[in-house]
Amino acid sequence: MHPRPLFRRLARLEALTWALLLTGMFLKYVTETTELGVRVFGMVHGVVFVAYCVGAATVAVDRRWSPGRTLLALLAAVPPFATLAFERYAERRDALGGPHEPWRLRTEPPRTVLERVVAWLVRNPALGAGAGALAVAGLTAVALAVGPPVG
Repeated sequence: MHPRPLFRRLARLEALTWALLLTGMFLKYVTETTELGVRVFGMVHGVVFVAYCVGAATVAVDRRWSPGRTLLALLAAVPPFATLAFERYAERRDALGGPHEPWRLRTEPPRTVLERVVAWLVRNPALGAGAGALAVAGLTAVALAVGPPVG
């Protein structure tokens, strides 16, 4: 998968899981009918949140985003639906590349340590996907160990 469709899918999935979590919160706190939605969709959203952040960081390194743009992409995962706004922002500025434009680091030599890591991930897609899944699982486990958000 190329950077642009990967980022777009993750941004949209993150927004969708926000909608599901907000629906669960409505059922729990407004109608007081069930808290199952918060338990289920809260976990799903947490995993997708982490996946979006890992994917955004990977795209940021490959596309050589500035630290400010990278931080903005990561912060967009916090407020509901902000990943959609960031996706539009990034597309208007051609920060994601074309729909079929390959990973830059698949062919260009990496210049930094982070670029070397991302170059390895995109040059070995199956292993890269596995490493990405392990990163999401590990970061989710850390988040669960730390505990739920306060509130």
